[in-house]
Amino acid sequence: MIANDTELQTTQERIAKFQQWLAGMRKTARPEEFVSMSSGYRLEIERMQAEVLDFLLTPSGRKQRQSAPANHAPAR
Repeated sequence: MIANDTELQTTQERIAKFQQWLAGMRKTARPEEFVSMSSGYRLEIERMQAEVLDFLLTPSGRKQRQSAPANHAPAR
């Protein structure tokens, strides 16, 4: 799980690197090999993209609200 902007940037850079690797494999791999060679990279890219979206769609004050006492009802 991405916890801060530094981790966000690192994950985005890693996604770009994996995409570059796929682009290279796409040009050099035989078609019958490409699907099996690329599937792991695709899954990892999708997992990282989901983490990026989860982080970007979470309000920045989330951690403060989670630390509120249990009997405190969340604001609506």
